[in-house]
Amino acid sequence: MAGLPGCSDPGPLRFGIHPWIGYEPLYLARDFNWLPDTVALVPGTSAKDSMEGLLSGALDGAALTLDETIRVWSRGLELVVVAVADVSAGADVLMVKPSITELAALKGQRIAVELDGVSGVMLFKILEVAGLDRSDVIKVDLPVSQHAQAWSRGEVDASVCYEPTASLIENAGGVRLFDSSAIPETIFDVLVVTRKVAESNSRAVRDLLTGHFSGLQHLVRSMHDSMYRIATRQGISPDEVRTALASVMLPDLAANQRYLRAAGPIETMAGSLSRLMLAEGMIDQNPGIQRMSDPSFLPARVS
Repeated sequence: MAGLPGCSDPGPLRFGIHPWIGYEPLYLARDFNWLPDTVALVPGTSAKDSMEGLLSGALDGAALTLDETIRVWSRGLELVVVAVADVSAGADVLMVKPSITELAALKGQRIAVELDGVSGVMLFKILEVAGLDRSDVIKVDLPVSQHAQAWSRGEVDASVCYEPTASLIENAGGVRLFDSSAIPETIFDVLVVTRKVAESNSRAVRDLLTGHFSGLQHLVRSMHDSMYRIATRQGISPDEVRTALASVMLPDLAANQRYLRAAGPIETMAGSLSRLMLAEGMIDQNPGIQRMSDPSFLPARVS
């Protein structure tokens, strides 16, 4: 049988993942051995590792933000969103000097922003809400991990960031002026696989999602155990884990069905983000996305 055409083993689905509160259900699934041999998590330090792994062919899927998914797609690799891991509900934040008391006062200010990351998308959404043009502010392009140092040196007046950078800036005198709770269902973290893998190894994709939702179920039902596991893994306190969890929404199966439907929230936002990113020079070409999300891999239920 092994020698017959079409019976070759495709091997495990190599799935890139990096530390982020919304991806913790998959780490929990790994802890409890809820991921079968058809799935191999490949840990990295950042989304950049996962994006490069996808583009090089070293990975078959990854946990990314929606805008990162669009970046990969625009470079010629078609991806399929098979689940929404989390929706930012305050996790992405604008930190400012106390003298800046309204968004309009950002005009002429130096804003630290990682233009090639979700921080860049967040900034352009903030300016849209503020009624400001892109040229009205001075963009200081820095990795979010360097924003706190730039703040302490007095090089910036504001920062578009997320934890733990937001707390570091707050401890240094910064004020939270705006966060993603004001622009609901805009910033998504998603689980994606390549179109090729979606079509050739559907079993592994389903196994990946069954593991994710099993981990999510444990996180919800056994919060105390989960918080300590997450705190140990991320090197933070349980209280910090609790704060991080409060800043995101972790969609269940029913919510995922709604997000992933044809012309639903994911595809609508992907179109909006693609236009924004192209206009701002964040991508070189329109990715030409037609159908991005597919709910067919979601499990019917979680036991």
